[in-house]
Amino acid sequence: MHSGVDLSLNFPALHASHAGIWIAAPDGNIARVSKGEAAGRAAETPLVLLNAPLVAQRLGYGDLSGLDLLELFAFVHPAQFMVPTPKGLADVLGLEKPSPLQGRGGSSGAAEGEGAAHIDAPTPSPSHEREADIPRLYIAAAQKLLATLSDPNWAEREGAWDSAQALMRLRWPWANLVLQHLKKPEKAERILFSRLPEWEEAPPRPAPRQVTLGEGEVQARLAALVGSGAETRDGQRQFAAATAQIFAPRARKGEPNMLLAEAGTGIGKTLGYLAPASLWSEAADGAVWISTYTKALQRQLVRETRRICPDESEFRRRVAVRKGRENYLCLLNLEDALQGGFTGRAAILAHLVARWAAYTSDGDMVGGDLPGWLTTLFRRNGPAALTDRRGECIYAGCPHYRKCYIERSARSSQHASIVIANHALMMVNAARGGFGSGRDEANRPTRIIFDEGHHLFDAADSMFAAALTGQEAIELRRWIIGPEGKARGRRRGLSARLADVASYDGEGGTAIEMARIAAEALPGEGWLSRLQENAASGPIEKLLAAIRTMVFARDENGDAEAGYGLETELADPSALLIDAAAQAQAALDSIARPLTILGQRLEAIITDPPDWLDGAARARIEGAIGSLGWRADTLRAWTAMLGRISGPADLDFADWLAIDRIEGREFDIGMHRRWIDPMKPVAQIVLKPSHGVLATSATLRSGGDWSNADARTGAVHLDHGAQHFSAGSPFDYANQAEVLIVTDVKRGDLAALAGAYAALINASGGGTLGLFTAIRRLKSVHARIADRLARDGLPLYAQHIDPIDTGTLVDIFRDDPHASLLGTDALRDGMDVPGHSLRCVIMEQIPWPRPDIVHRARRLAAKDDPGGATGYDDRIIRARLAQAFGRLIRSKDDKGHFVLLSAAAPSRLMTAFPAGTNIRRVTLDQAVIAVKSGLSPATKFGQEGVINPVDEDIPF
Repeated sequence: MHSGVDLSLNFPALHASHAGIWIAAPDGNIARVSKGEAAGRAAETPLVLLNAPLVAQRLGYGDLSGLDLLELFAFVHPAQFMVPTPKGLADVLGLEKPSPLQGRGGSSGAAEGEGAAHIDAPTPSPSHEREADIPRLYIAAAQKLLATLSDPNWAEREGAWDSAQALMRLRWPWANLVLQHLKKPEKAERILFSRLPEWEEAPPRPAPRQVTLGEGEVQARLAALVGSGAETRDGQRQFAAATAQIFAPRARKGEPNMLLAEAGTGIGKTLGYLAPASLWSEAADGAVWISTYTKALQRQLVRETRRICPDESEFRRRVAVRKGRENYLCLLNLEDALQGGFTGRAAILAHLVARWAAYTSDGDMVGGDLPGWLTTLFRRNGPAALTDRRGECIYAGCPHYRKCYIERSARSSQHASIVIANHALMMVNAARGGFGSGRDEANRPTRIIFDEGHHLFDAADSMFAAALTGQEAIELRRWIIGPEGKARGRRRGLSARLADVASYDGEGGTAIEMARIAAEALPGEGWLSRLQENAASGPIEKLLAAIRTMVFARDENGDAEAGYGLETELADPSALLIDAAAQAQAALDSIARPLTILGQRLEAIITDPPDWLDGAARARIEGAIGSLGWRADTLRAWTAMLGRISGPADLDFADWLAIDRIEGREFDIGMHRRWIDPMKPVAQIVLKPSHGVLATSATLRSGGDWSNADARTGAVHLDHGAQHFSAGSPFDYANQAEVLIVTDVKRGDLAALAGAYAALINASGGGTLGLFTAIRRLKSVHARIADRLARDGLPLYAQHIDPIDTGTLVDIFRDDPHASLLGTDALRDGMDVPGHSLRCVIMEQIPWPRPDIVHRARRLAAKDDPGGATGYDDRIIRARLAQAFGRLIRSKDDKGHFVLLSAAAPSRLMTAFPAGTNIRRVTLDQAVIAVKSGLSPATKFGQEGVINPVDEDIPF
């Protein structure tokens, strides 16, 4: 601690939870207060608190502001994560926790000895004991963070003084205190953009050598990665040997060596495929792309690949992480924000992000080392505007191009041995030819591993969808025309981005101007209000107005009055819609023609370069060609969709019209198209150009047989198909888990549903993941039980309610064995919480597929498959049940219960659970006793012994 610095903090501290509200005076005295009192104190004086939006929500005081410790932590320790809870704060700062927050030993009531699920389960303390001292912790934390500013060994000092000065001008609540503890640097600090490293160009990578891996060397590499102290797993060795097949030279062009591998949880499939992948990349000097669906697995893969090269510099050279460009901080957008493009709270966020930008390892704002909670503190003020979400990158025309995080990530993958990507990026890059930097197709991967392979269908479904809506059309207008009226920011139209081309090439300049004029036919600002007032302007708005009229007219279920989103099939279109579609089609053609000409002119400039076309200008024009191609593809898709309105149906697609609404408020209108089988384009542009492909997951067959896996991964569209491999989980599910089907909670009774959740969470002592198929029911249950659980010392968090991002909610849940978490699909598929923090999973009902138009079309297409349409639904449900159950048992020491609150759960769906899992139909009271007492050897029933099976033919 720096001598002579006054570390007194003359501000009170506030802690608010569902259990109560406490305020600590600067002298340490604590008082419990009401919501009204707390709001009044917050209006009078700044209060030290943790996560202001969350506290504001719990106080019902939306204008709450104060000295948020998370903001101070982000300033003092940028690029460092902490769990944003009192316990997480104490842990990261090394502070003594209030006694109820530490230890928490004892028993949850589980029976001792054999059959007890968790004999070391903690006993929650009464809420007033657990939380009353937390405000004192906040004061101590503030003092510790402020003291760090005076510490001569503080590692993140550079840039802090200038940043604090800027934040003082923006009236950041902490700024004055921060400057009191910061020592002014003796010489001027370097600005952020001069401190960032530059990437360097590298020569093209040669094609991989043709090599064949020997089984002995694969097993030796696996043993080295696993380590001498780890247990030997036969399934993992077999999996590694099977995976090695995809690295063999392929026999024919367009016929990749493809393996579908279902590897049960606990097999260790990550190291199983990393062993042959790392061997092949070294021997062949080629890159293996490993693609995942969730950010959680992407982070896990980064950790696992460190076993290949523990040395940090070697790791950075050989392993690259790739995400979509919308995940990364755009330095040009940040510069604009810092120079006045942002105001108010958004400007404060920009300066805190700038602090992080100086210390981040990769510039990834979504799932990287930027704490997920930081942007949520600022609600909607600015986070999206700091990334390149609109495809407006000017590439080499940007003054920060050589320091760009996106470009550095793309270039690092060109010479990496292992590239960790995600399914969405794989689809986008394959479709748009963007695997390398610029338009370099030599960087297209030849060996691809799709982990979480059961999600390939979903990723393709999103990527190859098309939507001609008001929001999409106005984005195209902005991209072509640029800012209009009083619009602010750095957004620039085609003429600004390609001014030098226009001045050099007359035909190209004319095409830009023609595109700008034609784009005025697209919707402009205020389009939605004009539609609602029957005052549509221009051919596209008139098309959207006709769609709106038809959708409202064909509402069959009364959803219009209920305020839900509306959709209707594109069948027997009205004369109004047919006429509007013809005019809209002509308008889109008038936009597409000059864009096509412009693309040709840019290609000509690249082919026969003028004197002024240096490397930077070439890169910028190549980027523009890529963007033009993307927009041209979009316009072609829109034109094809409009042709469908007055023409015959295309059996490959489902087309429908929709009005998107939230609580009755319209926010988008338009026409949508999805592939019936989106794996058709995937097979053509991703699988067939590859030499070897592995698709793997614990639930690859999705509750069906291998034919289902072939269809969901695209293997069915390959000429010679794929090889199959399966290895069951090594876990002892009969002794580690039990499925309880509760038979007496009436469907639709929200009070009974909430009571069931409360009783089960209490019985488990927290540690419960509650999964819902509808946000409305989630919110209703949370509102009924959050306060009473909190009074029992069991905090409850929820997606769609707490103003916290999903990743951080999972971190909070993982860190506190008393906490429970409610959520929807993202939690069912994408969270990994091994150990005691997750010991009970509750599903509120059978996860039936939503019977929307796309589902109905795919269900109809499956009528001739084995099992027919009902079998199609069953496969989806089994997959969802299997994925939800998979959250429960993540290691050999995990134990717990899976509770399904569905009296009419068909027995045929129970094969979703691992063989040997105990399944019982019980009352709620019996389920509560079972969860509280632990797993009982006396109640072990296999899937063949399900009690009281119900009628198999429950209607859809």
